[in-house]
Amino acid sequence: MTSVLTHGDLAFGDVVHTAVHFDDLDAMGILHNSRYAVLVERAVSKWWADRGISFAGGQPTSPDAFNAVREYAITFHRPVSSVGDIAVHFWLEKLGTTSADYRFRVTSLDGGAVYAEGRRVNIRLDPATMRPAPWTDHARGIAAALVKP
Repeated sequence: MTSVLTHGDLAFGDVVHTAVHFDDLDAMGILHNSRYAVLVERAVSKWWADRGISFAGGQPTSPDAFNAVREYAITFHRPVSSVGDIAVHFWLEKLGTTSADYRFRVTSLDGGAVYAEGRRVNIRLDPATMRPAPWTDHARGIAAALVKP
């Protein structure tokens, strides 16, 4: 089984705690497969919002907030079978000119149980053309904290 670093021992990336709610569970009482993407989205969005890059009043606070998921892949290891907080450990494998290649692990709070892991690629878009646009130097500076050495 894959292991994950606990928040205190984190060598790269970051960990954000996010809640699993009762309505995230399926008829079998386990986290529905589609909800993992939502948990990852919430964790990554919170991380960026805490650094001033988000949407407020329907408008981006930075041009870098205007980005979309291009690819998403996930491997499930064991089911989440209860409500409450879990941890999402994520990092940038690579920050390209217009792309951000994230890797992630959804784990128990102590990092001892890995429920799922995967990859997500975001593309920064120009809102006028909806075509790929370069990340700003401001976002690159912030993202440096997530880049895996």
